[in-house]
Amino acid sequence: MHITAKVDYAVRILVEIALAQSKSVKADSIVTAQGIPPKVLESVVAELRRAGLVTSRRGPEGGYRLARPATDISVAEVIRAVEGPLASVRGMRPEDVVYPGAAEPLQRVWIALRVNIRSVLERVSIADIGHDLLPPFIDDLLRDPDAWSRRSRPVDPGPHGEWRDLDHA
Repeated sequence: MHITAKVDYAVRILVEIALAQSKSVKADSIVTAQGIPPKVLESVVAELRRAGLVTSRRGPEGGYRLARPATDISVAEVIRAVEGPLASVRGMRPEDVVYPGAAEPLQRVWIALRVNIRSVLERVSIADIGHDLLPPFIDDLLRDPDAWSRRSRPVDPGPHGEWRDLDHA
């Protein structure tokens, strides 16, 4: 799964707003705390506002607030708000993809992948992240020795036919 910069920024923005609790948070404060470029902040917050996750108010007492409690906003919801579905295949939902012949079982693989993505992202809230109180199942997943190990990318033939490891190119 590829986590885009926009998703990363959106989660970090919401965590900053959540930690302010009932106070409005100014854009400058978020920019400074998270190192998010101001124009990017504006763009991402506009999407979060359209999705009903953030409200904003102008003026000296203005700023951003969460539209709902941070405990009620999952990471999955944030991803859907700024990027769309959690898992898609060529822009389609996995259940809408049909493969012929020997590739037919592949649809079930994509659906199983989506189930696993949901099982993590729908159960972690903005509040969990902001208060560093991730659900216990996260620690269970992180205890798996493979959790922290990188997989090498496949090798690629170079321009002259030599094979090279993409992780070390």
